Amino acid sequence: MSGYALTNCRLIDGIHSGYQENMTVLVSRGKIKQIGKASEVKTPAGYTCLDIDNKYVMPGLINAHVHLFGSGKPMKALSGGNAQKRIAGIISTKLGRKVLDRMVKNHALTALNSGVTTIRAVGDLLYSDIKLRNLIDSEKLQGPRLIVSGPAISVTGGHGAGSFALISDSPWEARRLVRKNVSEQVDLIKICVTGGVIDSRKVGQAGRLEMTLEEVSAVCEEAHKMGFLVAAHAESTEGVRTALLGGVDTIEHGSILDQEIIELFLNNPKSFRGYSSLIPTLYPAVTIYKLKPEDTLMNSVNIENARIVFEGMVKGLVQAAEAGILTGLGTDSSCPYVTQYNTWRELDYIVKYAGLPPETAIHNATRQNARILGIDHLTGTLETGKASDIIVIKHNPLADLRALSEVDMVMRGELVIHNPKTAKLPQVDKLLDSI
Repeated sequence: MSGYALTNCRLIDGIHSGYQENMTVLVSRGKIKQIGKASEVKTPAGYTCLDIDNKYVMPGLINAHVHLFGSGKPMKALSGGNAQKRIAGIISTKLGRKVLDRMVKNHALTALNSGVTTIRAVGDLLYSDIKLRNLIDSEKLQGPRLIVSGPAISVTGGHGAGSFALISDSPWEARRLVRKNVSEQVDLIKICVTGGVIDSRKVGQAGRLEMTLEEVSAVCEEAHKMGFLVAAHAESTEGVRTALLGGVDTIEHGSILDQEIIELFLNNPKSFRGYSSLIPTLYPAVTIYKLKPEDTLMNSVNIENARIVFEGMVKGLVQAAEAGILTGLGTDSSCPYVTQYNTWRELDYIVKYAGLPPETAIHNATRQNARILGIDHLTGTLETGKASDIIVIKHNPLADLRALSEVDMVMRGELVIHNPKTAKLPQVDKLLDSI
């Protein structure tokens, strides 16, 4: 029997607080076989010994809100309009589809090399994420675990319409699009209940209610009866309320909560599991709000909407933490300056702006995300029997989350990447460091 023995580990397992010294982890055939003190674990014959040299071993990160079609490099076309329509037209050609597929693959591998072993992608172009997931699942390509929604469902003129979202304008049309996405083999359904920051045209549009309660309810009823969770883009209090009343399972982004909303998160009879969860994404709002418009290529309307959404998300995240709402983490990668390799920055932002402890941020990006995505039996913590989704880093992330920006080794099942490399955007990182 072949496998790996990771020795001399400082283990952050996601279960115990802090880290454990002088630990050994045995992995074989993509699963964790045994974890224990070095004095208690015997390395089986045939195993390859990997001396971790007192570095930190922890679960691979889970990014629960990703778009794989962009690198994070700012583009004027991201703000919508004719430029975005032209790009959509180019991508829909035979050559454009090949370029898109290559980009999506490269971006997923970039995330993996940065320490993200699981990605939930919530809005793609032309079902490109599904093709990539199928290649990975069939072992034709090595990559991160992918959980994909395909294109989101929006309304005429709504957030993402004409790019990463299909358009529906009635409850029955919404049901039809759920059925269409299910037929394309998605893993979940994504809807856009309110407007968004990047394609906003007026101040306040980012949180403007765009889907009706009847439309949200129709999506959730149709999805739930087939066993699919529903994720909802919502960036205002009323947007969150409408989404939860309709029965969505996760709120993406979020806003200020009131008592009714808190109670709906904790006990939501129309949701699939009886409760709903929150996936905040501070990263894109921070960058658009804090950086100069000449750097982000966003206008004054985008910037003001980013400020409004950012302040609402931070307040809502603090309220959720205090109320015991199940909370995860996502980056909304592909937005301006939100790269596929900087997931650690989202952890840093929720510590910096929401005041959560670093260990809580790490749990949100591992254990909590796994539970929200329904994969906690597979990953999210380091335990015997779970997948060997493991990262190794030199410095203690519990003391400084920037330690997660440099990963020494990545394990994703049977794949082992030593000294992983990512193609970074130096100018982007320089500006992000200035925030």
